[in-house]
Amino acid sequence: MSARMLTKALHDMGLRGWPLHAASLGSIGLCIGLWIRAKTVDQDERGNAERRALFVGLWPPMFWLIGDGVQEHEGPAHRVRRRRR
Repeated sequence: MSARMLTKALHDMGLRGWPLHAASLGSIGLCIGLWIRAKTVDQDERGNAERRALFVGLWPPMFWLIGDGVQEHEGPAHRVRRRRR
């Protein structure tokens, strides 16, 4: 199954691009929150907490790119139109 087929299937299931873009931004906030929390735990648990924050830090580009792929199937009415200057 190609990537285009996957994003088409996600679009056909009702998923749209904006929730994935919002999830991308939310996961940035979650990553920062986990990283700050990792600084408050004791030394024995700090390594695991930092790894958790780094793992969550890998999510934003994935959510954003899947959102872009799904948004391609939404049609011209839902796409952001760029103004020419």
